[in-house]
Amino acid sequence: MYFFKTISENVKSIHADFKKNSKTKRMVLCALFAGIAAVLQAAGGFLPVLGYFISPFATAPILFCSMFSLPLGVMAYFLTNLLLLILQPSELIVFPFTTGLLGVGTGVAFYFFKKRISIIVAGAAFLTFGIMILLNVVKFPLLGPTISTSFSFLTTGSIFLFSCIYNWIWIDIVLILFKRLNKTLTR
Repeated sequence: MYFFKTISENVKSIHADFKKNSKTKRMVLCALFAGIAAVLQAAGGFLPVLGYFISPFATAPILFCSMFSLPLGVMAYFLTNLLLLILQPSELIVFPFTTGLLGVGTGVAFYFFKKRISIIVAGAAFLTFGIMILLNVVKFPLLGPTISTSFSFLTTGSIFLFSCIYNWIWIDIVLILFKRLNKTLTR
């Protein structure tokens, strides 16, 4: 069945190939991914309407970096937060708990799990956890004024269901890109 397929072989092979690079090259790639993520996330503040459609793509660089190397993915996550502090401080309330956390969480899931369903659920759990912190602890109305900032099982379940679908889309996009990258590298 589709959700129970093992999908991490391509990721493991690219992860092994990435470790063969020099430490300098890995650090530069980490900084490049962090810079791209910061610019994509800051687009919401620089381009008022169009930027909100661009900023969700900040997940991709963090996710790629986490899939190449988990420690470098975490480093790219924190570096992106520091860059956002300079570029667009208003995005620091959203990125660490949503798009950035989804990228790191899904990268962690690719590292520890093999089945598509477990990777989807683990990444979605990270995203749901981050959104719930923003809603219930920080009391930031991330989902607009219609969603209450008090805890509700219905809200949490709905957020988790959305997170599963959203993470599933990201995983399929990343796997398509990784297959193409693997074909390019093996030529």
